[in-house]
Amino acid sequence: MEQRHLLMHQAMLGDRTRVDSYDRALATVINETSVVADVGAGSLALTALALRHGATHVYAVEADPQMAAVADQIIRTNGWTDRVTLIAGDARLVRLPRQVDITVCELMGNLGPEEDMGRILRTFNRRNLRSGGSVVPQRVVTRLAAVQFDAEGWGIWNDDFFGMRLDVVQELVEPAAHLHFPSREPTLLGEPAVLVDSARGDTGLRTAGPVTIRLSRTGTLHAILGYFTATLAPHIELSNLPSYPGCNWAVYVWPLRHTSVTAGDTVQVRPRRPEGPAARDVTRWRLDCHLNRATRQ
Repeated sequence: MEQRHLLMHQAMLGDRTRVDSYDRALATVINETSVVADVGAGSLALTALALRHGATHVYAVEADPQMAAVADQIIRTNGWTDRVTLIAGDARLVRLPRQVDITVCELMGNLGPEEDMGRILRTFNRRNLRSGGSVVPQRVVTRLAAVQFDAEGWGIWNDDFFGMRLDVVQELVEPAAHLHFPSREPTLLGEPAVLVDSARGDTGLRTAGPVTIRLSRTGTLHAILGYFTATLAPHIELSNLPSYPGCNWAVYVWPLRHTSVTAGDTVQVRPRRPEGPAARDVTRWRLDCHLNRATRQ
C-alpha cells in the first residue's frame, strides 16, 4: 500500500467530526431492511457505519486497485463476507446485482467537488438507486469568500509584524493557490458567493462560471477562500470553514495583494480550471480577481 494512501485514509479516519457527522446522517435513513452502496469505499469507514445501523447488505465500490485490496482484507478480517460485497471498479460503469435503498459517498475534496463526486453519483444512481432512495450527502455547496486573516496564513505578510514590515514578500511570490488550516476564523468581508451547488443541478467545477462577491464591511482584503458545505441529512452539515480540530480538509486560498476595501465594493472572481488529470489537484486551480470600487457620493 502506497504511503500516500495510508496517510490520506489515516487523516480521514482520524477526523472525528467527519465520521460522527456521517454516523448521525446514516442513522436517519438506515433500517434493518436497507441495502446500501458505499461509493468510493476506501478503508470502509462508511460501510462499517451502515452495518452498525443495521443495513442488511452493503455494496462497497472502490476504483483504486490498492484500496480495493485493502478493503477485501478488512472485509475478511471482520467476518463481513456475508454482509458486504466488494465491487472493484469505476462506479460510473458498475451495475449492481440489485438496486439499493441508500447511496453513501464521501468524495469531497478541499473545494468540495473536484473529485467529480456529483457526476459519479449521477451516473451510478441512475443505474443502481431505487426510485425514492436516499443519497448521503443530500447536497454539496462550494462557496468563495473574500476574507481578512487574523494574523495567520497569507495575512502574516503585512506591514506590522511586531514592528517589522513583511509586506515586501507579497511582491516576491508568484500567484498560486495555497491550502491552509485556519486556527482562527478569518473575517468575512461580505456574504460568500455560491460557485457550485448540487441542489441546482451543478455536478462539479468543470462548468463553474464567474461570481461576484459583494463586500459589506470595511477591512483589508487578504485572499479569496474556497470551501464546501455538505448537507448529509436534515440539520446535519459538514464544512471545512470554519475549520475544526482534526479536520482533514484544508481551505483553498487564492492570495491577493493586501488591499483596503470598504462596504459596497465588489470582487469579481472567475475560476480557471486546468485541463486533464491536473483538474483534481485543487492547487492547480487559478482565480482571476478584479476589485470594483463602490461609487462614492
